[in-house]
Amino acid sequence: MLNFTPTLFALLAQGGFSHYWHKITDRTFTGVYNANAFDLAMMIPYFIVLFVLAAYGLHRYVLLYEYYAYRKNVPPEPPPVQNWPRVTIQLPIFNERYVIERLVDAVAQFDYPHALLDIQVLDDSTDETREVARACVERHALQGLPIVYVNRTNREGFKAGALENGLQTARGEFVAIFDADFLPQSDFLRRTIPYFLDPATNGKIGMVQTRWTYLNSDYSLLTRVETILLDGHFVVEHGGRSRRGTFFNFNGTAGVWRRAAIDSAGGWEHDTLTEDTDLSYRAQLQGWKFLYLPDIECASELPVDMNGFKAQQARWAKGLMQTAKKILPQVFRSNVPFYIKSEAFLHLTANISYPLMVLLSTMLLPAMIVRFYQGWFQMLVIDLPLFLASTCSISSFYLAAQRELRPKTWLTTFLYMPFVMATGIGISVRNAQAVLEAIVGKKSEFARTPKFKIEGKSGTFAAKKYKNKAGWMPYFEVGLGLYFAFTVVYAFMNENYATIPFLLLFVWGYFYTGFMSLSQSWFAHLRFGVNAPEMRPASSGAPGF
Repeated sequence: MLNFTPTLFALLAQGGFSHYWHKITDRTFTGVYNANAFDLAMMIPYFIVLFVLAAYGLHRYVLLYEYYAYRKNVPPEPPPVQNWPRVTIQLPIFNERYVIERLVDAVAQFDYPHALLDIQVLDDSTDETREVARACVERHALQGLPIVYVNRTNREGFKAGALENGLQTARGEFVAIFDADFLPQSDFLRRTIPYFLDPATNGKIGMVQTRWTYLNSDYSLLTRVETILLDGHFVVEHGGRSRRGTFFNFNGTAGVWRRAAIDSAGGWEHDTLTEDTDLSYRAQLQGWKFLYLPDIECASELPVDMNGFKAQQARWAKGLMQTAKKILPQVFRSNVPFYIKSEAFLHLTANISYPLMVLLSTMLLPAMIVRFYQGWFQMLVIDLPLFLASTCSISSFYLAAQRELRPKTWLTTFLYMPFVMATGIGISVRNAQAVLEAIVGKKSEFARTPKFKIEGKSGTFAAKKYKNKAGWMPYFEVGLGLYFAFTVVYAFMNENYATIPFLLLFVWGYFYTGFMSLSQSWFAHLRFGVNAPEMRPASSGAPGF
């Protein structure tokens, strides 16, 4: 009996595999099924969407290739500086009572000659932040710091308007910008300014961007996912583009501009929600060169609430599409090489993936039914490779970034990848709305991302101001989650097991973002031994919810 048992299990396994193989290669409907108008109306858009998503997925492989193929194209160490130039530091804020003092205190520690500094707190606040910021500025000014407080009575142009207003009285040859939730190191200017002064660059460096790090990466599952997403952007996207020599953008903070580059590009404009990307492309079209310095880090605070995170992502998605409409015609008319034009197009239009993702979501179940009558083998041969091109590139993209930054622990990122992909799917509804608004030209206010001075694993935002409202969008996300739960049941009943892992990502993604948006405050009061808006990764390092 002991010798027979392995044989029995082998036969049972072989029988199950044979049954499934027969299922996917079944030719029952060959010669019987004929596509009708409804089937064509479903399948043609379905494959168009899949092909477009696969194309943007393959673009991630291109960025990965450029990152490694041009690894030697990094800025050399600049020579020592003999005469340091005057630098203006701009700190634009709006209702940031919890973090403004932390930022000003950090800037006050800069080891740059105070006689060559010109610090501006550009405050558009409408609440008690004004009193907090003014008192902080006055305290440091009494101690000899060259800092001024600039308060506008309106928010015309939002952040771009505040920066442009500050430039009217700025005296610096270079302009460093930090958002309220950032925490630059004391040697930030001494490490960045020399790159502008390097004689080898002939004075053509218009901007240098440093890499963001995060004060609260381990606060929750959401902040861990955000860390992976942003690391992918700063390591692979910025790294690949800067090494290849294509256009890349200033990230709005933790960077330094040459004042002449800002002026020659036309200054800050506020007709898009991503004024930083807009100015970046205009400056590079004027011939200015940008440098990305990943070894210089600047700490920041990640959004800890789902609604704040979604508002931030939607603002970026809408702003990039607005910038695409505004800038791409200029790029195509310019004399820059084709590879720069094509990369600019793929960069600025990448968020079109979000409405396509939502469209694909609504078509998956009917497409699955139609494909059933065409045969499962065709689905595996055609549909599956397109899905893999869209999804596996995401995994490769973010895993490569983590391997670069954390060579000893990057393998733990595999545990988070399902959550990274599911979160990307979950925010697609909100981002799709933002992208479509940009395409049709609907304007909206600059939606700031609230920060609560949460560092490490401590603190909570439950009792603090500035929380974003959920609105109607989470209900739609939960509805899509239910729709995909039904699709999973249908796939299981029809033994279409290969599609179930993909479908579960949609279920989890829409449920996660929808329920977290609706129940954020409730989760914040669930202590589980910590103060957090959601449960933390388990002690093993595996994410828990």
